[in-house]
Amino acid sequence: MSDDMKNKPEEYWKEKLTPEQYRVLREKGTEMAFTGKYVDNHDDGTYTCGACGHELFASGTKFDSGSGWPSFTDPLNQEHVELHDDTSFGARRTEVTCANCGAHLGHVFDDGPVDKGGQRYCINSVSLDFEPKKDA
Repeated sequence: MSDDMKNKPEEYWKEKLTPEQYRVLREKGTEMAFTGKYVDNHDDGTYTCGACGHELFASGTKFDSGSGWPSFTDPLNQEHVELHDDTSFGARRTEVTCANCGAHLGHVFDDGPVDKGGQRYCINSVSLDFEPKKDA
């Protein structure tokens, strides 16, 4: 966890991020379903935080949930994400944030593939960057 990244002033994020990234990553917004650039990405690689570059999800854990957002069965390392109770909009959910910078990524639900632990990390594409696997 980087206190330095978590304590950056909002002006820093407004300059660094696009308006859509800022709305989702810093103001806990959500992109429209089926519009994100990584919904249909099937390349091998690593998904990183769109705000700070922290490694979050391996492509091998991504699956098609039909929800319209990139979905993963689990993070690359549980310590790379933080989970928080979210009762906004009258719903009870679990928010997922980047452990390094505190950016909002999406939510985790208990309706993922049973044979993979039953979790569905439903993550906004705009909250992510993708680093393709380098060929050996």
